[in-house]
Amino acid sequence: MAIIGKIREKSVLLVVIIGLALLAFILGDYQKGSAGSNDFIGSGTIYGEKIDEEKLSLMMDQVKSNDAQTAEKEGRPYDQSAQDQSANQAWNYFTMSTVLEKEYEELGIEVGTVEFDAYLYGTNGFTVLPNLAKDFSDPNGQFNPKLLQKAIDGLKNSKKAEDQKRWIDTKESFLKQRKEEKYLAILHQGVYVTKLEAEQEYLAQNEVKSVSYVLRRYSEIADEKIKVSDEELKAYFEEHKSEKKYEIKKASRDLKYFDIKLLPSKRDSADFNIELNTIKTGLINAKNDSLFIMGYTKSNVKFYSKEKRYTFKPEGNPKAQKGMTYPMSLDTVFKTASIGQVVGPYNDNGNVRIAKILDFNTKVCKVRHILISVDKGADAKKFATAQVKADSILSLLTKDNFTEMVMKFSGDPGSKEKGGVYEDFMDGEMVPEFSKFSTEMPIGKIGTVKTEFGIHIIEVLGRTEVKYPVLAFIEKTLEPSEESTGDVENKAFNLLLKLDAKISVISDNLKKGVMFDTIASKAKYNSLTLSIEENKPTFTTRINSSIAEDKLLAVAFGAESVVGTLCPVAIKDKDRYIIAMLSAIHLKGVPTFEDVSEKMKVEIIKDKKSKILMAQMVKKSLEVCAKKGNTKVEKAELNFANPSLGNAGPEPEIVGAIFSGSLKKGVRSLPLKGDGGVYVVRIDNSKKSPTAIKYEEEVKRMLGTLKSSLDSAIKMALLNKADVVDNRAFSRAGVRQ
Repeated sequence: MAIIGKIREKSVLLVVIIGLALLAFILGDYQKGSAGSNDFIGSGTIYGEKIDEEKLSLMMDQVKSNDAQTAEKEGRPYDQSAQDQSANQAWNYFTMSTVLEKEYEELGIEVGTVEFDAYLYGTNGFTVLPNLAKDFSDPNGQFNPKLLQKAIDGLKNSKKAEDQKRWIDTKESFLKQRKEEKYLAILHQGVYVTKLEAEQEYLAQNEVKSVSYVLRRYSEIADEKIKVSDEELKAYFEEHKSEKKYEIKKASRDLKYFDIKLLPSKRDSADFNIELNTIKTGLINAKNDSLFIMGYTKSNVKFYSKEKRYTFKPEGNPKAQKGMTYPMSLDTVFKTASIGQVVGPYNDNGNVRIAKILDFNTKVCKVRHILISVDKGADAKKFATAQVKADSILSLLTKDNFTEMVMKFSGDPGSKEKGGVYEDFMDGEMVPEFSKFSTEMPIGKIGTVKTEFGIHIIEVLGRTEVKYPVLAFIEKTLEPSEESTGDVENKAFNLLLKLDAKISVISDNLKKGVMFDTIASKAKYNSLTLSIEENKPTFTTRINSSIAEDKLLAVAFGAESVVGTLCPVAIKDKDRYIIAMLSAIHLKGVPTFEDVSEKMKVEIIKDKKSKILMAQMVKKSLEVCAKKGNTKVEKAELNFANPSLGNAGPEPEIVGAIFSGSLKKGVRSLPLKGDGGVYVVRIDNSKKSPTAIKYEEEVKRMLGTLKSSLDSAIKMALLNKADVVDNRAFSRAGVRQ
């Protein structure tokens, strides 16, 4: 196998590129990959049918738009990670809706106009939907159907196309919701619990056995002491490969990989410290702080402002603004510092800052106010009218009736329910006029202030002395230099060459994986395995970039990929390089020898250990068995419904043997093979369940448990039946079109 990076003549490469382009043009088969143009499936398939790309795209756009608006309202970024989450949410909703619509069609489930209106307005036996009851209620909190009708008519009759579309989308959403309710209600009718099932569950829960047991764990015998020949393993495989526990339920592929961290060298660290000293000296001696900081071209992150709204607080302070904190360990340093002092370098969430103190914010305020609102952009006349009203209220205002006046006159919904109170704010956190009054006027002072929002009647309730700095800073990040990056790239390239040379001459697939692990281990890297489903390629291990994901998918599912295929280049993924190899191909159904050989080897070893331990425990008392295994006789009380055996944990077969009736009270059992080891058990006492004549309560409880998880189980079963293929990542990577 060839590795990209081996020297090739540029002229030869050019000829190859031109030749491939001509071939693609002549054959008209641009979509080569692992499927021909006739097999183009786009974003995916449901029941083997291609997904409607246009409908999916509209759903994606709608969900992303809604999520972006929500993120903006909540003041959080709508970054790539959030966009990917929205896309997945839209995909899941779209595929589930498509599968359900097929069920509705086959069962003839529809929602007529009369039923829809009754569903919407809560008539003819329907209860008003909670969100509608909340959004269209009168002042007494009662649902008002006229308000809902008015809102619907407004959308339907609007001249704006977006309003009409909003109603169409809303109606479609409610129709789908009602159809789903009807469909699930039909399936719920088929769920029941028989009296016999209830009786068995009752007995399983209430019949208790007290037992003594000795456990000899398999871990007593080292795996290395148990030999398993290739012939034994292959014979075991032929005998057990069709068992359900070995069945491969979903086709997938495994990648073995390890990463080489891209870290700064010692020289990078030394150069970095020199630069930090230069910055600090310059900042100490700067005649113009703003000019020095904002003019420092070697830093992408720098900040300068003397405004007190940019006050920095220690990490963990609930009022701290994002990015405007300093380590709690420096709190004393900043509080005892003086204006003009330079602090740092110090660590700030993985970056290094050097800060200069420009000022201090020294007061935390508590006030209450009444806002006489004025519309934004209002003229002086409206402000004058508001001032007259404020003065009139002020003349009647006392400390005792302040809260009453707030509820009656204030136009500030943010503080109205709190009696007009704003507390725990500092200078600069409110509009300037409001802030000036709050920080400078005496405690108890009541007066009026004009701001862009209107006229405020403010009472100063209290102030607390603090000392938080207003900072300017330069931030730097220690990163690998080009030289260090080149060294890591060379190391990765040499490891790829070594892996290629060693693995390309091995024919046994299992041995290819062993060789990959060996070379990684000798180079002091930890080899890991990443499994990727064929129908829904997701990464259980965090991959930091979509480009890296695409390259990994190309290694795993490329048209020419076979076990042992290496990614031809080290994959750059943020601060590391990944070296990956396709290590296994798992086809759905009966497994191959490579799929389960390791798992079966564990079972053979366990079986051989059990025989050794059984031979040591047969015809021996519990006490002798315990002494032989350097352990003790344990006690446990158990019922059949919970297959756990005291401190030994889940052991369903052992618990089953105890309740089978074959073990008599006071008689020790033969050695029994369990999941964790070999057991010898004695039943000390049996407590029969209380007699129950009726089992209605048990039936009710079991039915409730069944129905509580039924909806999600139904949807999961439908998706499995539909064999949904998510081809989005493959399509993006150009692996499967």
